[in-house]
Amino acid sequence: MKSPVNRQAPIKVVIAKPGLDGHDRGAKVVARALRDSGMEVVYTGIYQTPESILRAVVQEDADVLGLSSLSGAHLEYAKELCQLLRDNGRDDVLFLVGGTVPPEDADTLRGYGVHEVFGPGTPTSALVEFITSNANQAR
Repeated sequence: MKSPVNRQAPIKVVIAKPGLDGHDRGAKVVARALRDSGMEVVYTGIYQTPESILRAVVQEDADVLGLSSLSGAHLEYAKELCQLLRDNGRDDVLFLVGGTVPPEDADTLRGYGVHEVFGPGTPTSALVEFITSNANQAR
C-alpha cells in the first residue's frame, strides 16, 4: 500500500524500456520533459524485465509508470505489468504506454488496465498535462 503523500512532493515517474527494445531516444526526451516540468523521474534504462520494472516502481514509490515500446511487444509487456501491479498492491499507479503502438491496440491496452496510450508525435506538453491532471487525482 502506498504511503501518505506530501502534497508538496513532486509527482514521481518511472520510465521503462522492456525487453530487447534498445531504442531509447524517445524515452529520454520524455524523461527530460517531465523533469523540466518539476516531476521526479527515474529512467530504468533499456532491456528491462517486467519484474525489474515492477521493482523500480515499488522501490521508488512511484505515482506513474511510463512504458516506452518501439519493438511491437507492447501488448505482452503491458498485460504482464498490469497483472504484476495488481498482484503487488500497486494498481494505484497511473500506467501509461507510449511509442509505436497501432491505434487498434490502444483499446486492448486500456482493457488490461493501462490508463492512456500516447503514440509518435504526441507533444510532451500533452504528457505533462495528462500526468499532472490524473496523478494528482490519485494522490
